[in-house]
Amino acid sequence: MNLLERLLFAAAIAVTGVVTGAPAMADPGRFMEMKTATKAPIGHKQFCRDNSWACPKEQYQPVVVKLNEARWNQLIAINAEVNQRIRPMTDEDLFGKLEHWSYPVNGYGDCEEYVLEKQRILIEAGWPKSALLITVAKDVQNSGHAVLTVRTDHGDMILDNQIEAVLPWYSTPYRYIKRQSARSPVKWTGISDTRVTTVSSVSQ
Repeated sequence: MNLLERLLFAAAIAVTGVVTGAPAMADPGRFMEMKTATKAPIGHKQFCRDNSWACPKEQYQPVVVKLNEARWNQLIAINAEVNQRIRPMTDEDLFGKLEHWSYPVNGYGDCEEYVLEKQRILIEAGWPKSALLITVAKDVQNSGHAVLTVRTDHGDMILDNQIEAVLPWYSTPYRYIKRQSARSPVKWTGISDTRVTTVSSVSQ
């Protein structure tokens, strides 16, 4: 089974496990459809104020990563390692605030801490910054959720703390709202997620 076949097989298994009685999904394409520029989340603005070194005001040439066997295995390993190392705790319990973005604190964090840590480790491992994009979505309970989108030649892949598998974006049970621009870490772009399947169709 080649790499693409394995990706599709994993996506099919994951969707079978989380989606119950959802309508057929229109073909969304391998890459998210991006709209116009939009405001950065308040939490990301606060994160950049606290960690200006992580939010340089520079421009990138967008790239997609060639997803060979070694890189695919590295994605899976880093996603699993961070998910296992960090224990979930809400921002309110950890920071005393409803919304606060940070790197993990003493091994604890909310979804944003998982995403920021995965992005940091992948950048240190040599992955291009323009292919590692913080992404905001609505989860199966219609609550705000953050994941990491990795742009590859096989499409946009999602690293998540709620689902262990690394999946194509269209095989996750989320409604995508916006993500970091592939051209600048401090700019954000809206996402046109017009799939038939909605979060209300996903079993809770």
